[in-house]
Amino acid sequence: MTTPRISDRSFEQFLAEKRLMGSQCASCSKIWVPPRPLCPDCHKNDMQWVEMAGTGTLAAFTSISICPPWMAQLGFGRENPYCTGVVRLDEGPRIVARIDGVDARHPERIDIGLPLAIRFPDKRPDTPSDASDDASPEPRWVFAHR
Repeated sequence: MTTPRISDRSFEQFLAEKRLMGSQCASCSKIWVPPRPLCPDCHKNDMQWVEMAGTGTLAAFTSISICPPWMAQLGFGRENPYCTGVVRLDEGPRIVARIDGVDARHPERIDIGLPLAIRFPDKRPDTPSDASDDASPEPRWVFAHR
């Protein structure tokens, strides 16, 4: 099997396979998630795929109660806010993700440094967010308190 070219399409395919992948620069060893075909630090293009463990800690977050229509279809809104945050992966990179397993109605109870683990949503045809539309903005992964 050939290694796919580093691209958004390849990254999405790995997510569909429930694998969180990044790219690592062979020159400076920096890891990027989402993957980049060119290293933003040293500007070399010698990038290689690397699989992330899918664990990290909460670095920053916000509670969102005014949401886009596709999140409202999931039941989120003023009475049921959701949390989005920056996750520092154990390998070093930071990524933005929806954070599950916390009470977004009480952000004062959410601690920076909270240990998190990736959770890939199961596709269920009976829910609006899980329609088999690849253009759907529904996240392919979320992090939850581990």
